[in-house]
Amino acid sequence: MQQNKEILLESGTNELEVIVFQVGTGVFGINVMKVREIIKAPPVTSMPNSHPHIEGIVRLRDEVLTVVDLTTVLGFPPSEHPEEDKLIISELNQLKVAFRVQSVSRIHRLSWEQIEKPTDLSQNLESAATGVVKLDDQMILLLDFEKIVVDINPDKGINVSQVKTLGKRERRHKKIVAAEDSAMLQKLLHDTLAEAGYDQVTFFQNGKEAWDYLEYLKSTGDVYNEVDLLITDLEMPKMDGHHLTRKIKEDESLKDIPVIIFSSLITDDLYHKGERVGADGQVSKPEIVKLIGQIDQLV
Repeated sequence: MQQNKEILLESGTNELEVIVFQVGTGVFGINVMKVREIIKAPPVTSMPNSHPHIEGIVRLRDEVLTVVDLTTVLGFPPSEHPEEDKLIISELNQLKVAFRVQSVSRIHRLSWEQIEKPTDLSQNLESAATGVVKLDDQMILLLDFEKIVVDINPDKGINVSQVKTLGKRERRHKKIVAAEDSAMLQKLLHDTLAEAGYDQVTFFQNGKEAWDYLEYLKSTGDVYNEVDLLITDLEMPKMDGHHLTRKIKEDESLKDIPVIIFSSLITDDLYHKGERVGADGQVSKPEIVKLIGQIDQLV
């Protein structure tokens, strides 16, 4: 698994690998980059007065991990055969979490172009999923694991109050483009950047939309009057952040635009992949103060 991750992400090919798993009657997926390992579910120690979605804790070698029961998160009945369940050990937002699932099937290699954004009519899927893909006559939902974690512990999300630690800020007349597929995170980014003095931010729902905008500006010769810096998430339908960054840095007309990758996937062992595609900065969500510091340096 690790070897394949290296191949995909270092090349910035707009591809990903998805681990498919089952919870209740639903079929779901998780990006391999978020997964550290998958184990048979051991006995779980209950935690009194914990969030309803938290089943308890387990010890895995030298670490104590919180177990989140996805049947509870997704509204399915409890597992009929918990002794057969699996734990997906995931790392995101600088936090390791164990997610209980019923079974894990296989890994699929996909292009981000195959992944569609859930629509407003998809029975509120947008609150649970970041994307939908059809594989082997199945509709697979890519779950929004970051939102699941933040719903349980809001301190793991972006908070406008964090910006106040920077003290009084002057308004900056800099134009920022941001590629971020989560409507919730778009609003949080807008509010926190505005608090920091950066109130001219244009948002796009994925890397493809941001790239099309840059291509349009390039055709008008107006790129550097309209874009002082670009912020991009990594996981996005149509075009991911690594691929967007690489395309910008390989384009003679765009390569001087500073690019900051802002993602829950900026872990120590993945950091160098952003360097390979030419990112000027990389910040792990939810470190908004660090993000603002890098913007200050680059613009």
